[in-house]
Amino acid sequence: GDEGKQAIQDETETDLVNLRRTIYLTMQSSMQADEAAHKLLKLQTKPEQERELLRMVIECGMQERTYMKYYGVLAERFCKIKKEFADIFDELFAQYYATVHRLETNKLRNVAKIFAHLLHSDSMAWSCLEYIRLNEDETTSSSRIFIKILFQEVSEFLGLAKLKERLEDPYMAQSFEGVLPRDNPRNTRFAINFFTSIGLGGITEGLREHLRNMPKMIMAQQRPASSSSSSSSSSSSSSSSSSSDSSSDSDSSSSSSSSSSSSSSSSSSSSSSSSSSS
Repeated sequence: GDEGKQAIQDETETDLVNLRRTIYLTMQSSMQADEAAHKLLKLQTKPEQERELLRMVIECGMQERTYMKYYGVLAERFCKIKKEFADIFDELFAQYYATVHRLETNKLRNVAKIFAHLLHSDSMAWSCLEYIRLNEDETTSSSRIFIKILFQEVSEFLGLAKLKERLEDPYMAQSFEGVLPRDNPRNTRFAINFFTSIGLGGITEGLREHLRNMPKMIMAQQRPASSSSSSSSSSSSSSSSSSSDSSSDSDSSSSSSSSSSSSSSSSSSSSSSSSSSS
């Protein structure tokens, strides 16, 4: 029984190696992305092989010394042929972003540019940005480079005004909560400083306004809590429990390492200088 299983496993691995070789040679021998897409679709890959096909598009594009638009256009063609392909690219975005620290800068740049092409050409849904949580604790130097290249590339093709408009789409707000965080001031400042430092400060206007209004919002929240507490003892007990919940939330969000506190203080000073200039 074990020998039979091993034989099947060897066979499937051989099939996979052969499939990869065929995909690679087809891409290398095609002059245009349309030609490659046409040839690759004629391979009639099984559903479980489709993921491998699309992953190979990214892998081959990643290996190039400099970014080749050919791979971005090829990925775009697949997305527009079949919705399922766009869904697979969404999953691949999550995978590559999660393991981006394993890639050397050159490969990282190529991958970011392929996905940027899929975004600015509207080949895949912008909801894939929900995988990004732009703050000091949940990013690495690698993921920040990825985000930088991704957004700079999209901005280059769409223009800053159009990019800003897309990110302010109320229907997509939930998907962009991680990229444009409003959960606590520290994360909001981090995002403002990040985008400003890469020349995309224009998309942070909403975040800056949110930061300016935050003291007013806190005051507004405290006012009804204090007035309702005097009305009855039962309501006061419930409001006190809710306020203790909120304070514990703020404690947990504000608690950070000493190194991050120094960076957040420097970020706050830079954000204040940028806000005064505006």
